[in-house]
Amino acid sequence: MSTYPLPTLAPTVSSTGISAPQYSDIYQSLIATFQNIYGSDIYVAPDSQDGQFLAVIAAAINDSNQAMIAMFQGYSPSYAQGTGLSAQVKLNGLTRLTATNSSAVGVVTGVVGTTILNGVVQDNGGNLWNLPASVTIPTGGSISVTVTAQQPGAISAVVGAINQIYNPQVGWQTFSNTSAAIAGQATETDAALRIRQAASVATPALAVRDAIYAAIGAVNGVQRYTVYENPTASTDANGVPAHAIACVVEGGSVSAITSAIFLRKPPGIQTYGTTSYTQTSPLGLTSVINYFVLGEINIYFAVTIKALPGYLSTTTTDIINALVAYVKSLSIGESVYVSQTSAIASMIGLPEGQTFYITNFYLDTTASPTGTSNIAIAYNQGATCQASNITVTVT
Repeated sequence: MSTYPLPTLAPTVSSTGISAPQYSDIYQSLIATFQNIYGSDIYVAPDSQDGQFLAVIAAAINDSNQAMIAMFQGYSPSYAQGTGLSAQVKLNGLTRLTATNSSAVGVVTGVVGTTILNGVVQDNGGNLWNLPASVTIPTGGSISVTVTAQQPGAISAVVGAINQIYNPQVGWQTFSNTSAAIAGQATETDAALRIRQAASVATPALAVRDAIYAAIGAVNGVQRYTVYENPTASTDANGVPAHAIACVVEGGSVSAITSAIFLRKPPGIQTYGTTSYTQTSPLGLTSVINYFVLGEINIYFAVTIKALPGYLSTTTTDIINALVAYVKSLSIGESVYVSQTSAIASMIGLPEGQTFYITNFYLDTTASPTGTSNIAIAYNQGATCQASNITVTVT
């Protein structure tokens, strides 16, 4: 039990870290000091003017202490937040990943010779996508271009979904995306940046695999990634050749990723993958570095549920969001299992889960799924899912 007044009201730093008195202890300490000065019979209850004034002073001291604790802990990536964390990770050679915009390749058609200035197209979801600043229709009447979403983040669009001209111009006839959009990403969260910082400190590790893993994770734009190693004298179950490493990476530039591998792999160890890039050492020696660009496997769900008393329309959205979040949380090479995904959709353990039950549950890698089997994901692939991939039918 504390004895008042306290020896100090300020924060103290010890071998266990920084600490400060609680607000209630600060308040009681000020009361004890006040009574030592003016006498123990002075009235300082909360309804008195003196009591309220002491409470204001105690609050000010407590606020100052908490700010000091936050500043002290802000020197550690484990506690730093926002801009403070961004500054701390620079010591590891990292920068916070900024928001990026989705992009997709499509075909513009129109009258030969037409120049489209600052063209904008729209997808089925109402999202706007910018064409290059100037596009001229060549002989043949069509040209392939890359469109970029106006808003940052993971905006998805399947083939053909971007198909509306938003700002019509004379001579411009149609647009349609011929490939699914490459999703952008939101600004990296503090939690994700802390994970990447923790991995980055393995860069100078004695274990080469850990060093390569950390270096790839530090490449700007990289999202999911992993490193496989086959130390045996024969090809392993994944098809990785003997004495080789196989890196699987989502996002980032080819040159930066292969450079991270090139600078850390041991001599004589081959790299395995379908994407290749030639790196050159300071001495002018060249080496072809191979790795896998992560193959994204879109997962589709069709769920039929029976509504029970208490079911709300918002529950449908919650089911969809739960499935999307679960699939996106899966690691590279992790399969999608019927039992696990149906349990997620059932919202077991949540109050909403008591307001419906599932009558039919299908999943597949194509739209309008009818499958009831687990979906195997290869070692160089990763499952992904968008809200538009999921249909929930309420009966």
